[in-house]
Amino acid sequence: MDLKPKIFRKESITVAFLVEQLQSPVGVAVKAVNEVDASQQLVTESNLNRPAIVLTGFVELFTFQRVQILGNTETRYLVHLTPKARREAFEHLIQFDIPCIFLTDHNQIDPALVALATEAGIPVYSTPMRTTEFMDKLRDFLLDQFAPQQTIHGSLVAVYGIGLLMRGKAGIGKSEVVLDLVERGHRLVADDIVIITKKDDQVLLGSGTDLVQHFMEVRGLGLVDIRAMFGIRAIRFQKRVEVVVHMQLWDEEEEYTRLGMVDEICSIMGVELPVVKVPITPGKNITVICEVIAMNHLLRHYGYDPAEVFSKRLAEQISRKGSSMPARFIQYFEHDYE
Repeated sequence: MDLKPKIFRKESITVAFLVEQLQSPVGVAVKAVNEVDASQQLVTESNLNRPAIVLTGFVELFTFQRVQILGNTETRYLVHLTPKARREAFEHLIQFDIPCIFLTDHNQIDPALVALATEAGIPVYSTPMRTTEFMDKLRDFLLDQFAPQQTIHGSLVAVYGIGLLMRGKAGIGKSEVVLDLVERGHRLVADDIVIITKKDDQVLLGSGTDLVQHFMEVRGLGLVDIRAMFGIRAIRFQKRVEVVVHMQLWDEEEEYTRLGMVDEICSIMGVELPVVKVPITPGKNITVICEVIAMNHLLRHYGYDPAEVFSKRLAEQISRKGSSMPARFIQYFEHDYE
């Protein structure tokens, strides 16, 4: 089973947006060194560059399109140059259309160099954070911004800490099941449209859209604001997608797993996820089944597979070749007649 909506990713973000997000929510202390309109400068990739050798004049392999980081090596090299040589070295850097410059670890550059950057329209920022630590946080943020994304029709809910992606035809009752789960204390991430972002190689994170957020459409009732109605405890802004629950009408010709020995898999952006098919019949408590799916996934994550345990017991029973009469689990009832 493959889910193949169109995959998309951002082509660019502005430097102004980058700095705003670094300050909050990433939590990095960043301040502007010069006054340049950063809303016109674009960042187009997640890789970073330290232009150490560029300052010496070797620019043949200079990846100028990346965010430039000036750490201890670069700034101290500039300090040890004469004013004329310092200007020439810095001009090797700013002759290109670079997005922006970050000075790390409390480093500063000569005001004359700042003026050159301002004249070239290149924003310069400083941070007290150490170079390696700052680059780790900046790279992580940019990787998130340029990560592949996919929109999927369904609902995402966190049940006992497990992200269940509810799938099924329109009108089958996904939102109603999620609403019941929320009422039982679980947490809504997104309803109707889920934006899934691929983080790392095997991690998918889901969230709602900026428009819908935590509103839910319940047929016959209309829009429900889950956050306003149930409070902050009933929602999450993001959750890892771990299990796909495929709701479908009961089909006599469809074969449904009885023991859980055969796992169906679906692929989302190259990440394989287990799929549990849940047939819908009158009177069936899908909410409780979803809770059991989440708990069963937790058990299997920690090494306990009930289907495997039952299979071993069945094999042991067959190997005994004893009486065909089934044996009781408890051999002596004592005097407890409850």
